[in-house]
Order: sequence, then C-alpha cells, then structure tokens
Amino acid sequence: MTRRPYLTLVIILILVALALWVDLSKQITVYNPINNKPVVNRNVDIRLGLDLRGGLQVLMEADLPSNASVTSNDLSTTQRILENRANALGVSEVVMQSAPPNRIVAEFPGLQDPQEVVAALQQTGLLEFVDFGSTPPGVGTKIETDFGTSGAGPDGIVTPMPTGTATATSVPTETPLPTPTSSATAAATPAPTATAAPAEAATIYHTVMTGSALSSVNVETGAAAGTGTGYVIAFALKSNWINQFADYTGNNIGKILGIVLDKTVISTPSINSKIDKGSGVIEGNFTQASANELAVNLRYGSLPIPVKVVESQSVGATLGAESVRRSLIAGIIGLLAVVLFMIIYYRLPGFVASLALIIYIIISLFLFKLIPVVLSLPGIAGFVLSIGMAVDANILIFERLKEELRAGRTLRQAIDLGWARAWLSIRDANISTLITCVILFIFGNTFGASIVKGFAVTLSIGVIVSLFTAIIVTRTFLHILLDNVKFTEHPRWFGITEESR
Repeated sequence: MTRRPYLTLVIILILVALALWVDLSKQITVYNPINNKPVVNRNVDIRLGLDLRGGLQVLMEADLPSNASVTSNDLSTTQRILENRANALGVSEVVMQSAPPNRIVAEFPGLQDPQEVVAALQQTGLLEFVDFGSTPPGVGTKIETDFGTSGAGPDGIVTPMPTGTATATSVPTETPLPTPTSSATAAATPAPTATAAPAEAATIYHTVMTGSALSSVNVETGAAAGTGTGYVIAFALKSNWINQFADYTGNNIGKILGIVLDKTVISTPSINSKIDKGSGVIEGNFTQASANELAVNLRYGSLPIPVKVVESQSVGATLGAESVRRSLIAGIIGLLAVVLFMIIYYRLPGFVASLALIIYIIISLFLFKLIPVVLSLPGIAGFVLSIGMAVDANILIFERLKEELRAGRTLRQAIDLGWARAWLSIRDANISTLITCVILFIFGNTFGASIVKGFAVTLSIGVIVSLFTAIIVTRTFLHILLDNVKFTEHPRWFGITEESR
C-alpha cells in the first residue's frame, strides 16, 4: 500500500473540517497568534434572496432631458458602478438589472427602510476634483462647479482654467480643518459626521478633473506607502491625464484640491508636491473605516449618466419560510433516495460513494457561504438537482469497475482502470453542463430573468464539486477501504453475482 492515498485522505479530512466549521457558523473570526488581533472577521450566514426573505425593490432611471439618448453601454456601466458601490457601502446581496432604454431595477433582500437604500444610491453620482484655492469650503458643503459648462470632454477631461478663477466669495462658518504635518504627496482629513451648512452665496468652482480620470484607488497602511503610520488612499491616473495633472499640481503646491461627490464636499486635501508620475496618496487622520469610505467614493463615484430614484417599494417574502422548509424536505428525500439506490445496487462501492456524497454537500454549502451565493428558490432547486447529478460520475466509474473485476483484474487494477476509462465520458458530460450553466447565467443578466442566474450558479458549483468528490474522494476511500479485500471471496460486496460474471 502506498502512502499517497493516506496523504490525500488527510487533505480531504482537513478540508471537510474547515467546511464544517464554516457551515455551522454564522460569523468566523481568525486571530493572529502573535498579537491576538483578528486577521479574518467575516459574516458567513446563509444569504437568502428577495423571494425568500423579502426586502426592497428600487426603480431608477436616467436623469436626463426627454430628448437625450442613453446608450446600452452607458446604462450597463452605470448599473455595474451602482452595484459595486452599494456592495462596498455594506448594502449587501444587491441584485441590479438594466431595463432598456433608460432604467435600472435594484433588489435589496432583507432591507425594509427605503431611506437607507435610496440615500446609498443617490450618493453614487458625479465625482469631481475641484480647485478650492487657499480657502476651501467646509466638508459637507453644497457647491456649484463649472463641470459641463467649461469644456468638459470625454473621460473626465476638463479644459484647464487659470488658477484662482474659482475662489469662494463666501465661506460657511465651520471649525477649521486640522493642518496635515506629513510630507506625503497629498494630505486630507477624513469627512466628519456633521453636515456643514451650504454656502450663503452661489460660487462657481473650477473642476480640474472627474473621477473617471482615475484608473485605480486602494486603501493602504502608511507604512506600506512610505508615509508613516495610519491609513492612506493610494490612487493612480489614466495615461491621458498624467501630464495635465502634473502641470496642475506643480503650479498649485500648497493649494486645496477638493474631492466633491454630487456637488457635496467630502474631503479637502492639500497639494504637498508635484504629482508627475500619475500616482500619489491622500493622507490624513484616517481610520480604516473612513479611509475605506473615501476610497469607495473615489472608486465608484463617477457615473456615465446621472440617475434618479423614481419608485421604491417594500417586497414581502413571496415564497418565504414555507418554501424553504419544503425545499429542505425535498433535498433530504432526494439525498436519501440516492444513497439507498447506490447502496442497494452497488453495495460496498455504493456505500463509499454515499460518504463522498455527504462530503459533496458539506463542501457545496461551504462554498455557498464563503463566496457568498444569494440563494433564491430556483437556486435551491439547482442545488437539489445537483445532488442527483453528483453520483453520475460514480455510476460510470462503478460500471467500469465491475467490468474490470469480471475480466479478472485485481481490485487495485480495477479501480485505476475504471477511473481512467470512465474519465472521458465524465469530463465531456460535465463540461456540457457547465457550458449550459454559463449560457443560463449570461441570459440571466437580462431584465426579468434574474431567477435563472441563481439556478445556474448553484448548479455549476455543484458540478465542479461533484467532479472533485467523484474523482478524488471516492477513489481515495475505495483504495483505503478495499485494497485488502479479496474480491474473489466477496464478489457480492460489489454487486456481482455468479449469474452476472
């Protein structure tokens, strides 16, 4: 007996133990043994869709004149940015779909407060970097900018204006912002929770660039960025903006370049040096949460088209707990029927395959919670269907195994040959199913067909996990349990009678 099956068995048992830990938990936390600080802290509770859990449905449309046209590309890009931003802000399990020509439908399972969701969506508008000169308005101030009226072009490029053309004529009374002491490329103060009063007089500020000029935005520690301690926001510009931004920052060292979202000031960093390589950092007294919030605004703040919420409504759980209960009953009955059939027909190999099937369910649930997968009723149906499909590979392998045993092979030879000769059929059958799942998922992005996506996702995960359990788990179990069994003494253990030999 070689050591390889035992090594594989140890790996399988470790994986199963990890999967069971996640399956039986709602929150997982992993601590650093050196400083006892949490390294991983994640909610892994099962996520149910709108049909099973209830929630909120929001209808948005392009906020443009009636004679303006919206391209399908702009609409899909807007949908993606809104979804990313809503998820990044913690409004999780969001499902958004485009409804041409100019509408987007969003579903938020589990949320009942319309104001909470609408507020999160309405923040995902136009992001601007604005020249505030030496005297910035307070964070939270509503302002007016010249974007859209002073030569704004594609990709957020704005025709430069002379420095100082947008100096405020009146500034709201507010506690002065702390002066950053770091010599990093830029310095900023995190946005306070209080909202400042709007400016008393309308002042038009100059927009230097918009958020679409950014190619990447990430939160880093000060040590990693080389600026000291705390958190900073590292950003990089698109290539067509590097020179223009370098000229602007070089001519305005010490001035304020404000970050404005939907005409509301969210941060007021100062320019400490010329940014001539297309990348830099925004530094300030950031906590991890405040740095992440500003990074989200930078990363997902710019939309190709403005949108407005035209309708929001609470949706009850149309199927609810009763459907979940019945689905679980159907799954248990299906699992027991498959196990009973495998044991009666294939005897000992069928028992081994049943153990592998249980491992299949444990690992599948582990992946559903870890990815995470939002389970709708069609998604649960896909998982229940995959339970029956999970034994397809085992049936092919066991039939080949029986043929090799009838031909006089030893048990070890029969196991190896059975797997080798059944593999091509197993591979082709499962690839065909995965191709179908991909097609279903793609068409599930079409408005009104979202329920198909859940079915495709759970079925595809089931197919992939079933390949692992059939090819790795069942084979390992058979080698370890049956290598020392003499087939000639116990042919009935393998479902082979004298008449069938």
